[in-house]
Amino acid sequence: MAKKGENRERIDLKCTECKKNIYRTEKNKKNTTTRLELNKFCPVCGKQTLHKEAK
Repeated sequence: MAKKGENRERIDLKCTECKKNIYRTEKNKKNTTTRLELNKFCPVCGKQTLHKEAK
């Protein structure tokens, strides 16, 4: 039986405009092999921007 969270990986989401790491989330590295891109609110920019997975 698999352990809980065995395939999950913690990632940082970086704002594409101000380049700051604002959000931290998890993704399943087996099912989602591509980099994650989400539209989230950036409190530094003060608007909704695209956030990409940081290395």
